[in-house]
Amino acid sequence: MSFDMIIDWLQAALRWSVPLVLVAIGEIYAERSGVINMGIEGIMLCGALSGIAVGFYTGSLALALLITIILGAILGVGIAYLTVSRRTNQVVTGLMVNMLATGATDMIFSMMSETRQSRVATFSPIFPENMHSIPVLGPLLFSQPASTWFALILPFFAGLILYKTKWGLNVRAVGDNPKAAATAGLSVIGIKYQTVILSGIFAALGGCVLTLAEVGYFSAGGMTGGRGFIVMAACVVGGWDPIRTALVCLTFGAADAAQLRIQAVGSAVPYQFLQMLPYIVTIAALAAMVKHSRVPKTWGAAYNPKEV
Repeated sequence: MSFDMIIDWLQAALRWSVPLVLVAIGEIYAERSGVINMGIEGIMLCGALSGIAVGFYTGSLALALLITIILGAILGVGIAYLTVSRRTNQVVTGLMVNMLATGATDMIFSMMSETRQSRVATFSPIFPENMHSIPVLGPLLFSQPASTWFALILPFFAGLILYKTKWGLNVRAVGDNPKAAATAGLSVIGIKYQTVILSGIFAALGGCVLTLAEVGYFSAGGMTGGRGFIVMAACVVGGWDPIRTALVCLTFGAADAAQLRIQAVGSAVPYQFLQMLPYIVTIAALAAMVKHSRVPKTWGAAYNPKEV
């Protein structure tokens, strides 16, 4: 493998990990408050279609991002209502959202026939073109779109909020001991709503970035390719810590970029096996690290304020 191929692979690894990092940050907050939002795969699909549809019909990527954020917040409110207010099973609720989103996005996309043959403009690099030719750093960093830089900075900012602010402390308290948090005067249900809505927003943004920062089109029948479930595994492997989880997402992104490039250059290994590579990495990392992860004490458990 040549040096240029390695740089190209690293550049792609950063880009492919961006949607995972965005979705993971929101999911960390939700799970730290005790709620497993398993619907992030479906919300990613909705965000991916929203970004393409709004970008195609309006030509505005900023508007596409705004509509996607609103859509993610609405879906987050729906999941929070079911899992927090109605105390439905969080796993079943998430799977239901994923199945509904898969069917709904496929149906809506089939009605948008004009978008199937067209590519939507994608995010452009934020640095001047003359910086792209700088050895190593040029193609690796300076030719990246704004979404990549946002994803690189976000984990540090998210960790600062989670560990160094009062709100972050409240989120962790609600996830570990909601009864004590309620006794201290915190709105347990309110905080859970906030974190689930946040996870919905970031999941939708992750889907939007997947299409608008990478391919410029939507593909029916599983555009996200199980990335929502990879994110959930990354949160466990990363111990629900923003920076460690982002590093895990980067590893998964690197595996995804590697399998695409191995297929492109030709290999004796069947391409179906290469497509399995990111998921094999996910399973291996989960099996190796799950024992070392500190699970939030009320992870996945419904909170009933009437119970003593």
